[in-house]
Amino acid sequence: MSPTISTPDASRRAALASFLGSAVEYYDFMIYGTASALVFSTVFFPDVDPVLGTLSSVATFGVGYVARPVGSIILGHFGDRVGRQKMLMFTIVLMGVATFLIGCLPGYDRIGALAPAALVLLRICQGLSAAGEQAGANAMTLEHAPEKKRALYTSWAMAGTQTGILLGTLMFIPIAALPDDALYSWGWRVPFLLSAALVLVTVWIRRNVPEPEIFTASKESGDIARFPVVSLVKNHWASMIRVMLCSLLAVIGTVMQVFGLAYATKTVGIPAGDMLTVTVVTSVVSVVTIPLWATVADRIGRKPVFVGGMLVAAVMIFGYFYALSTANIWFVFAAALLMNVGASGAGALQPALYTEMFEAKVRFSGVAVSTQFGVLLAGFAPAIGYAILGSGQWGWIPVAIFTAICCLVSAASAATARETKSVALHDLGSAQSPVLREAHAPLDHVNVTAGER
Repeated sequence: MSPTISTPDASRRAALASFLGSAVEYYDFMIYGTASALVFSTVFFPDVDPVLGTLSSVATFGVGYVARPVGSIILGHFGDRVGRQKMLMFTIVLMGVATFLIGCLPGYDRIGALAPAALVLLRICQGLSAAGEQAGANAMTLEHAPEKKRALYTSWAMAGTQTGILLGTLMFIPIAALPDDALYSWGWRVPFLLSAALVLVTVWIRRNVPEPEIFTASKESGDIARFPVVSLVKNHWASMIRVMLCSLLAVIGTVMQVFGLAYATKTVGIPAGDMLTVTVVTSVVSVVTIPLWATVADRIGRKPVFVGGMLVAAVMIFGYFYALSTANIWFVFAAALLMNVGASGAGALQPALYTEMFEAKVRFSGVAVSTQFGVLLAGFAPAIGYAILGSGQWGWIPVAIFTAICCLVSAASAATARETKSVALHDLGSAQSPVLREAHAPLDHVNVTAGER
């Protein structure tokens, strides 16, 4: 198949749609995570011990991650067979409706156990949506991007995640400062209800993004997988495992943004407003550094930037938690910014590194299924961390060790991947890649793909 190149306008629109979709997803991630750390134990679990209430509320955060593997299989299937754009329209609407309805939920004091049950159900809907959002956005942006700027264009999805975290945090700073009666009655609902505006803008932008030409050409020629997941397991299992392990980097975000917030405010005693301000500053820095790291990766390769970033994060997580334990907010600022240097470098490369491991006919499913099974641990990392902390043994140190191990496993997995910087779009995930065939001519009898060793 000869290469087909998207127009610059289509490339830009795909990147913008990816940016906005990721912003919505992570705005929802941030406001839910913040509410679970600060509010939900009182609103939805008022009749239990405060520590158990906080543990229960952050556990509902993890429930959304349980739904993600199921959603990844379903949405990935239709994304590879029906189209990237159609599935992305579905995911953004589902996410928007679920988030808005969370803001409408009555508390435990009004409807009893139905309140946390409804919260869990809506969190599952959020998880189903998130399972396909970034995978589909990454696939569509990659397939529209200029060949030599694939890392840069796909990195806008990750810049969107930081923008979403930034917006969610900015929304909660004044909310967290409200008197308790206002915070627990109506204040916490405001960020959830206002998410509707961001969703509507994203839907309007996304509806005008065309399907990538590489996908439409494959669909017209009948070169699509009947059951993408079956094809993945049969032909791309090594890449699936590699992406699952690389995805452990998601533990950094949930440990810092959810567990770290609960630990800092409820155990150390740092004001919630100060901690949210730290998140604002680091998110602003990430929005700037992510495209810069991606530009570097388009020049020197995906692997050096990703692996280097994870190694920095593995070391700095200890500095971050030590800074929290001192309750010195300026120390926390410095440690968070240094941690951000590593995390944003690796995060910037997720879309390009992962999507370039799979061929077009299984790309949506490959990234969706692999990442969502991989991030499952990240969803429960805050609850695990809080349970460890509640045991009274060693304080934050086991949590930092756990996070560092996840970083090291992620780095090691990425180090085993093939470098795909110079592989053409149509050759990604294919044994016909000129780069790979030249490097591995003696191995022509082996089924080697651009994403597999």
